Amino acid sequence: MATENIFIAHPKTIEQINALKAIVKAFKIDFEVTKKEDDNVPIQEIQSSLNQVQEMRTGKLPKQSAKDFLNEL
Repeated sequence: MATENIFIAHPKTIEQINALKAIVKAFKIDFEVTKKEDDNVPIQEIQSSLNQVQEMRTGKLPKQSAKDFLNEL
């Protein structure tokens, strides 16, 4: 029976990581492992956007309307 429940754990030690892997393998639960550095991508994008705003304020980049901005998304 399939379920839509997703559990996210945040182990702090290698022992916790190994224990979680052992448990999910023992129960034959599909799982994936991601690294914490994935969280930095949005921060880098925000920093880039802030730099663009700063360049617009100093006149290095042309200003654009909110409508044009949203159309780019």
